[in-house]
Amino acid sequence: MKLFKEENNSYYSLETTQIDLEQIPSLNSKLARDILETLAKTPMYPKALAKHLNVHEQNIYYTIKKLLKAGFIRVEKEEFINGTYANYYGITSPSFSFSFKPFEKTPKIAVNEADFLKPFIVDGKLDSLIVVGSPDPHGPLKARSRDGYFGMDFALFLGSFLSSIPESKVRLDTEITKEEIENNNLIILGGPIVNKVTSYFNPPIYYNQDKKGIYSTITNKTYFDESCGIINKFTNSFNTEKSILLLAGLRNAGTKAAILAFLKYFEKIKQGNSFNSWYFSNVVEGLDINSDGIVDDVEFLE
Repeated sequence: MKLFKEENNSYYSLETTQIDLEQIPSLNSKLARDILETLAKTPMYPKALAKHLNVHEQNIYYTIKKLLKAGFIRVEKEEFINGTYANYYGITSPSFSFSFKPFEKTPKIAVNEADFLKPFIVDGKLDSLIVVGSPDPHGPLKARSRDGYFGMDFALFLGSFLSSIPESKVRLDTEITKEEIENNNLIILGGPIVNKVTSYFNPPIYYNQDKKGIYSTITNKTYFDESCGIINKFTNSFNTEKSILLLAGLRNAGTKAAILAFLKYFEKIKQGNSFNSWYFSNVVEGLDINSDGIVDDVEFLE
């Protein structure tokens, strides 16, 4: 189960385990809470915990016994230290929660176009850099990007929400600076082969180099078709006050499919991932409806 919160137009999540009210007494001492906070950072054995917290070792053993019985901690590993075996303890969940009433099914709050495009567009102004792959050979594979052609359609779509563009907001992946990546909202077009900026981030759905495919952390599925594309809206890991909108594909056709999905099925994209709607991340597959060799529609895989 996950806890979710919204802050600065970004969504954050944390795994949680629901506990019974009977387990709460195990947390009624400051030492118990200090132990959990310490073990949340790294597993430790009792003697090391006692030294770290400046507490008598017997008090540590007594409290660990209570936390272990209540299910808040577990033995992570056993090591031979100073002539004896010692158990390293760790927490069983990043967070714990309890409720007095059962959960109720509730629809996700509707997101309109303006809300979804925040913070990239604010008050009719583009507050984002658009990053496209260079058309010149670059990167380990000396790839050339052709995604800029599809980006024109995407730019026209964004233009319908803009009242003015006072300065150039487009950057090639070969010219954008580290400072610009860290201090701006970014709209990134193209996969990591043709746009190196894409490889700087690991959104919920991303290109997995080892698997040679698109991997979804939401469903644990991997997609290998070259016409598969991804749409991700997520927090900039270099600056949590900034956001990223990534439209990319395994190959050129996949990026076109992602952009086409954004243009034709924006209403569906606003609903989030079909398996977990808290994530604004989708996988689409490009379709050639009229058999002319050109992607002209998409199917949502998740």
